[in-house]
Amino acid sequence: MNSLSEKKIYVAGHRGMVGSALVRYLQKSGVENIVTATRDELDLTRQSETYDFIGEHRPDVIVVAAAKVGGIYANNAYPAEFFHQNMMIAANLIDAAHLHDVNRLLFLGSSCIYPKFAEQPIKEDSLLSGALEPTNEAYAIAKIGALKMCSYYREQYGRCYHSAMPCNLYGIGDNYHPENSHVIPALIRRFHQAKESGQESVTIWGSGTPRREFLFADDLAEGCVHLLTLDNPPDLVNLGAGEDITIQDLATTIAVTVGYQGEIKNDRSKPDGTPRKLLDSSLAKSLGWNSRIPFREGLLVAYADYKKSITPNISS
Repeated sequence: MNSLSEKKIYVAGHRGMVGSALVRYLQKSGVENIVTATRDELDLTRQSETYDFIGEHRPDVIVVAAAKVGGIYANNAYPAEFFHQNMMIAANLIDAAHLHDVNRLLFLGSSCIYPKFAEQPIKEDSLLSGALEPTNEAYAIAKIGALKMCSYYREQYGRCYHSAMPCNLYGIGDNYHPENSHVIPALIRRFHQAKESGQESVTIWGSGTPRREFLFADDLAEGCVHLLTLDNPPDLVNLGAGEDITIQDLATTIAVTVGYQGEIKNDRSKPDGTPRKLLDSSLAKSLGWNSRIPFREGLLVAYADYKKSITPNISS
């Protein structure tokens, strides 16, 4: 295993939920030389900007946590943007890393890369064994292209470029946009607003029967840093919590967390998405990592973070 404390590490996407969790954990692990850049400072979809930035800073390690992300609605409504932006971010960073002799890169993907009807729990070798979920196909294909690019550069050039595939994530700094958020932040926002306004019912998308696995972002950050300490990590490693929950039970659990006591209804005209997505994380466990933060504990932290995000910052 190798130490990261003396390395210069560039975290792409440090303002996002995952990127900020990575920065927190790297700092906690003793890494002092962390490189970051905002979107205004660096547009990763622009090849020349990305190549110049990597050439200027010459990091020892790059973690690709930058991405255009969203829930079912956003993925289904804007497939061109999801494909183009995610493919360009990854392709620019991976090739820039190689051209500027950065020998270590970790790419973060998503469990949506796996087939819609993959055998559960989903093993890493399920990749490309079946058709994808149509509602997020564009995003998934961009992620698949990026992780394959990492493995090809590793095979051809000997670079230690590898990928981690997390399950659904939530945590501090999540996106609570009314249309473009994932299921947990979307439900936290909706149940909180319903509680505050005295709304008698909240309607959720679909039948409520699909099952999803959720991992707290700080757990993911710990897993990523652990993978970076391995001398010869696998090309692809799943990082999951090891258990899943139905969307209906998820909604009920979030309602209880928020303190909402109204009725939960279902809009069955809306898509369910993939029936089940439970990752097999036995490979990660065999490498020395396991998730630590219980789901309900993580939800309490996430809800507190949401309330903080909507509280006006009143300065004297």
